[in-house]
Order: sequence, then C-alpha cells, then structure tokens
Amino acid sequence: MTDPVPGIFVNERRLWDSLMTMGEIGALPHGGCRRLALSPEDKAGRDLFVRWCREAGCEITIDAIGNIYARRPGRNPSLPAAATGSHLDTQPHGGKFDGIYGVLAGLEVVRTLNDHQIETEAPIDVIVWTNEEAARFSPPLTGSGVYSGRYRLDEAQAQPTENGKTVRDDLIAIGYLGSDIPGDRKFKCFIEAHIEQGPILEAENCQIGIVTQIQGIRWYDVTVTGQDGHAGTVPLTLRKDALHAAAEILIALREMGLSIDDDIRLTVGRLDVIPNSGSTIPGTVNFTIDLRHPSEDCLVEVEDRIRQIIEAVATRLGVQASLSPVMSVPPVLFDPDIVNTVRRCTQELGYSHRDMLSGAGHDAMNIATCTPTGMIFIPCREGVSHNEAEYASPSAVARGANVLLRTLLAST
Repeated sequence: MTDPVPGIFVNERRLWDSLMTMGEIGALPHGGCRRLALSPEDKAGRDLFVRWCREAGCEITIDAIGNIYARRPGRNPSLPAAATGSHLDTQPHGGKFDGIYGVLAGLEVVRTLNDHQIETEAPIDVIVWTNEEAARFSPPLTGSGVYSGRYRLDEAQAQPTENGKTVRDDLIAIGYLGSDIPGDRKFKCFIEAHIEQGPILEAENCQIGIVTQIQGIRWYDVTVTGQDGHAGTVPLTLRKDALHAAAEILIALREMGLSIDDDIRLTVGRLDVIPNSGSTIPGTVNFTIDLRHPSEDCLVEVEDRIRQIIEAVATRLGVQASLSPVMSVPPVLFDPDIVNTVRRCTQELGYSHRDMLSGAGHDAMNIATCTPTGMIFIPCREGVSHNEAEYASPSAVARGANVLLRTLLAST
C-alpha cells in the first residue's frame, strides 16, 4: 500500500492543546474530568466541540438521542461518509482521554485535511455518541445503541436520569434534542480511535494496537429486599438484612468468577443501601453486575450461575432478590477489510503494532452490527483509565491520529 498523503501528519501540538482545553471543562483537582452525560458540563463540552467543528467548516446535525454528527463535505455528497468519533462524557472520576481522544483525533484529521487543502471524494463525519459511560443513567452506549437499533428510541428517551427527570427532558434542557432519526444516516465505515485502557501496549513498548474484536458484555441490576429494623433491638438471627445478603452474594460471585478462567471479568461497581442510616438495618440494596468474556457460550453459562447464587443466598437468608438484565452485547468481530486497512496504514507509517482484543466496551461494538467497523488503540500510562491519573503522551495521541488520518483517506 502506498501512503495516500506522504509527508503529511497531524499537528501534534494542536491535538494536544485541544485535549487539554476540553479537559478544563468539569476539571477535577487531581487532573481528571467529571462531565457526566447530559449534565451542564457535558453541554459545555458539546458546545466547544460544535464551535470547533464549525470553525473547521463542518456541517452539524443532531439526532433525537443527542448524537452529534460533524460533516466535512466531500466532492460527491451522495456518497456515504467515512465516519469516526467516540464520546465526550466521562466517569465521575474520569480522565482527559477516554472517549475524548477519539472525538478530537477525528477533528484533528479534519483540520489537517483543511491545512493541506485535501478534498476527499466522500464526506467525513466526526461523531459524538451520547452517554457511552452510563454514569448518570442506563444503558451504557446509549447513543450508538439507539443508532444501531439495539435500543428503541422511545425507551431510551424515557430512561430516568439521576436528577429525577428523563433523558428526553435533559436533552431539551441542554439544547441537544435533535430532529434526525438515529440510524437514518448511513456510513461507509466507522473507525474509532481510543486509548487502550489496559497495560499491554505499554508493557510491550508497542505504539499501535489493531483491534480485531471486543469481548461480550452483559450488565445486570440486582435488587435485594429485606426489612428495615432497629439496629439496637433486632437480634442478628431474626434480621432480614439486605446488605448482609448482598455481601454474601458479592463474595460468592467473586469465588465463582475465579473458578471460570483468566478471561472472565466480573465487577460490582455500584451499590446503593437503603435507607442508608447508621442505626437502621438495611431493608433494600441495589447493585450492578458488569460481566465480560470473549465467549458468548461462557456468558450464557455464567449468567445462569449468577442466578443460582442469588436465589440460593436469598432463600437461605429469608430475603427477596431479583436479577434484571440491562444490556447484553455479544462478542464483536471487527470487519476484516477495515482491520487490514488499519494494519497497512500503521505499517506504512513505520509504527510498531500488534493485533489485540478489547476488554472494554466501546461505541464501535454497536456500530459494527450495521457498518464495517474497526478500532485503533494507543498506549496509556500503566494501563490506567476511569481514573484521574489516566494519561497518554502527546506523541502517542499523534501517532494514533496519523493512523486514523490514513485509514479514513483509504476509505473515502
């Protein structure tokens, strides 16, 4: 393969400055960001992105779940766009790079093409997907899920948000309830650039990860219902303590996970205790289960074992418990032609690289169900993510954007 733009590279300083400027919105004291989906901070981040894109000559479209599409026109407007992007929302203690890098790398590609007056045959879209992180409301990957048909638009808009309103209410409040129907806009391909969020690339001193697949993900909500009681008067043997039952379930889940294999990922990252009073026996506990594995058969087996564990603990301790599926995304294999294009572009640039599986979920896994899709990983320091200490170097973000630039040009 011949380099489609020999001698042309993204502007490393401009890309880095854009990442740092976006990171000032919702900035946290230890270097991270808090821009929860559809919050005032998310609005500010979206507004800045839209302003930058308009300054770069892009046309802005917003759909009915709040996804933003910034289009750089091509010579032939009838062709489907080569698309890229990710998300701008963060975890409560998030970093400056998770998702944000993929969005701003796409914008930097547009700016670089403008710098060199390169016109593409097909348009290029840079996309911000709504609520990838699900830190304020479920389900995760909301915007890409509605676009791909995994979730219904009306159901997604009706989801309650943390402030007691709905997703639709919050979209209206921040000015991002668009009129376009998610999914009506078709793409030739979708390429998502992202930090690895793991330690492999750094440990192997490897510059680019060529993602071949994403492991399957299942999310569940669990509710354990016992009975509120006085902490000083009810004997331990007579209590229906929902937190005690939840704790036993969590321990049993960990032991079960350890018995499966090294590929399983099973996490309880959120737990709400009700009434959450120091002198009251907890009557209700709600928690989430995040289950991941590369094998769909294993996911099915583990879900069955989770149900058995919850039922057994609830029966033994005299409480009620329910398991409600929130999201089920099977393992995703990326398009072989896109993967090969990413690999060839990386080789042409002379960057060290390896094929790899993504342990984290990404919007690309939804888009892959309806569009040829691939991903580009760059290393992040010590593999840390979902953490204020999350960091990728200026040279690393530029290398990934250079691969993205060439991959998109090869696809237009």
